[in-house]
Amino acid sequence: MQDAFAAELHELSKVGKVIGIVSGKGGVGKSLVTSLLAVAMNRRGHRVGVLDGDITGPSIPKAFGISGRAPVDERGVHPALSKGGISIMSINLLLDNTTDPVVWRGPLVGGAVKQFWTDIIWTDIDYMFIDMPPGTGDVPLTVFQSIPVDGILVVTSPQELVSMIVEKAVKMAEHMSIPVLGLVENMAHFTCPDCGKNHQIFGDSHIDQIALSHGLPVLAKLPIDPVIADFVDQGRVEELDAYGLDRVADYIE
Repeated sequence: MQDAFAAELHELSKVGKVIGIVSGKGGVGKSLVTSLLAVAMNRRGHRVGVLDGDITGPSIPKAFGISGRAPVDERGVHPALSKGGISIMSINLLLDNTTDPVVWRGPLVGGAVKQFWTDIIWTDIDYMFIDMPPGTGDVPLTVFQSIPVDGILVVTSPQELVSMIVEKAVKMAEHMSIPVLGLVENMAHFTCPDCGKNHQIFGDSHIDQIALSHGLPVLAKLPIDPVIADFVDQGRVEELDAYGLDRVADYIE
C-alpha cells in the first residue's frame, strides 16, 4: 500500500536518510527536539534539512531566526538557509505574513507536506528531519505512506496522560512498518539554580516503562531550562548546547 502512495523527489533533489520527529500530543517540545537534533548533526559536518510538516502551527523558521520568503529561481523553489547552513522549508516561508493562519482541511494540509518533498529542491541533504504535527492524523499518515522514512523518534514529556498517548504514536508506526528508533523525553526535570537539586515538575516519569514494553531505547532526557526558551524565542537555536541529544545523533549517524 505504501508503494502505491510513494512520492518522488524533485529531479534536482538529493536526500539521504529521513527521520520523522513525532509526538502523541502537542506541547511536548517536538519542534525543539527537531531543531536541536538538526543543529547537532550539522555541527558534525553533515548537510542537514528540516521539513516543517506542522502546517497549521509552524515554528521551525522562528527558532532559526529565518523570515521572509523561500528562495525562488528559474529551477524552482529552494529551502531557506539558516545561519549555520541548515536547509529549512516551512509554510511560513510561503506566506505574506507569518501570523496569517492556515485554515485548511486535513487533505490540503497533508498535500502541502507532500509537496514540500516533491516540489522543493533539496540539494545534497545527508539527513532530513521532518517535524510532524502531533497525533496520528492526516500528516503523519501522508508522510508514512508517501515519503521513504528511515525511522522516527517519539518525543514525550513526563505525564501519565502523555505516556498513554505516546503509545498511540508508537503503535501507529509499528502498524505501518516504520522503524521507531527510540524515545526522547523533554522537560524531564528542572535543576534548581540555588540548591543544585533536580526536581520533577511534572511528576514521576513513565518513559522507561513504556520503552521497555515496546523494546525501545530512551535516547535522551532533556531538562527544563529557561535558557532554551529564551534562545528559541530569539531565533538563536543554533547557539544552544545539544542538551544530551549527542547520543541521539550517535544513534542515527
